[in-house]
Amino acid sequence: MAHSIFVNLPVQDLARSRAFYAGLGFSFNEQFSNDQGACVVVAEQILVMLLVKPFFATFTSKPIADAHQTTEVLNCLSCESREKVDELVRLAKAHGGSAPREAQDHGFMYGHGFEDPDGHIWELVYMAPVAES
Repeated sequence: MAHSIFVNLPVQDLARSRAFYAGLGFSFNEQFSNDQGACVVVAEQILVMLLVKPFFATFTSKPIADAHQTTEVLNCLSCESREKVDELVRLAKAHGGSAPREAQDHGFMYGHGFEDPDGHIWELVYMAPVAES
């Protein structure tokens, strides 16, 4: 059985967050979505649960981090090309996100990233295939 990962993110405005992630080209699994949260399908086994803060709070006794003020996690998503990295950053900025850092080109690895409207950081990386000898 393949494992799946569900990244749970607290959001202030569920409609705004849904529009942002839809703007990046991701779809939603409506079976796991309602007025408390939405299930973003990033890939078959990678799902992001956008949970309104009061509902998110029911899963933890710790305070919820304000991702605009502190970094709670760095989500990193691999991409199939440099162009896809740049496209996702462009779409993020066009749909209410930001790109607070410049792209990094290390030759074999290219990365950039964005913050969603709630301040959650998404790092994007393309790794060049290793030449086999």
